[in-house]
Amino acid sequence: MNAQELIIWSMALGAMAAMSLARLTDLVVRPTLSQVQGVAYHATVLLLVLILSGVATETWPLLNPKLVQTAQVLAGPVCVGLSNFWIRDWLNANQRDRFMATALRVSAVLLPLGGLACLALPDMFQIPAAGAVSVTGAVLTLWLTVRAWRMGDRLAPVMAAGCLLTLPAIVGLHAVAIHGPGGLELPTHAATALCAALSSGLTGFVLWRRDRHEWRTRREEGMPSRTDPVTRLSTGGNLVRKLVNAQRRRRGTRRDGAVLAILVFDVDRIAAQAGTAGMSEVFICIARRIQRQVGVVNPVGRYCDNCFVTLVETIQSPAWLRTLGLRVATSLRRPIGVMTATGQRIELTADVGVGVVHLSRAPAAVEDILDEAQHVAQAARGMRSRAAIFDPCSGEVVPVEQARLGPRRHGYRQLVPRVPS
Repeated sequence: MNAQELIIWSMALGAMAAMSLARLTDLVVRPTLSQVQGVAYHATVLLLVLILSGVATETWPLLNPKLVQTAQVLAGPVCVGLSNFWIRDWLNANQRDRFMATALRVSAVLLPLGGLACLALPDMFQIPAAGAVSVTGAVLTLWLTVRAWRMGDRLAPVMAAGCLLTLPAIVGLHAVAIHGPGGLELPTHAATALCAALSSGLTGFVLWRRDRHEWRTRREEGMPSRTDPVTRLSTGGNLVRKLVNAQRRRRGTRRDGAVLAILVFDVDRIAAQAGTAGMSEVFICIARRIQRQVGVVNPVGRYCDNCFVTLVETIQSPAWLRTLGLRVATSLRRPIGVMTATGQRIELTADVGVGVVHLSRAPAAVEDILDEAQHVAQAARGMRSRAAIFDPCSGEVVPVEQARLGPRRHGYRQLVPRVPS
């Protein structure tokens, strides 16, 4: 490796090391599991570039050549496999899409095994085969990220751009490892190093953005806030626009989804006990708890004075709505600590009803979806679990735990039984 090549790769490694240090500092300040995964991701990519670029052998010339080649063969498949394992949580794949979750989980296992299998090949074929395995895994990641983009993930386009840059970076790094020092032109080294640094930067940025959103949601839950809840949440108009956009996307993706309406029935009692500020705290806490249950990838907003609405654009199956409805209802029925106007700290339990509406593949008007969700939430007040859904088999509103949630092929019913409040 000549001086110019060493400078190029040292600059790329320096940029990656700076990002790793920034994430490590953030981990010390805000220790979470996702932060640990983010630091591990940056460290893995840094090690991948260090090994395949030849900087490791240039820095430590006494390394065993056989050991170096083994590391070069395994570096790509292991790095891509670990990345697929971590990105599965980032995409919330377990909740949103069974195929996405399964593909990422299986690839996270098969890619390292594929790297080990490459070691059984003759020496001259090991690194090219490992590169092919790594590129295959990276293409799968790119495709699934674009799939998440089509499902409405707002950070997925940036992640997709990072995954796209990963492809030439992986190809270039394995080419450098195959040809050895001085085997490629300087522009090839420069382009590969640039793609590797930009890919690491874009991917690290969106990992950090989502982790910070989740951390803020967890940290702010239950904390007193003087902010008007209406100004902190999406308005009814914004929610309607998001629903319209989601319906438009779903016509292309043909995925099942859900809309949940959460009605708070005892607003007057809460206001009498806690005052206006306390009531605002209760509303904000309710919104944060809903957000934690549905995930940060799904929007939550206040549709009207006592009604919250959340859109879960993609779900694995209609049967999953049972778990979703019960989780949200259970979370919202936990006591909420608020501060009264006299400075006294009290705990209140909100009287809520959760209405779950299945967004099937059949088209449906947004106003009908919202109307049905509110009516079902109204009916949920008289149910023990406080979560209800329209049963497609019986044609009635039933507790969500009793619903027969098979595939729903017909459209939405226009009339949902109203339960007096």
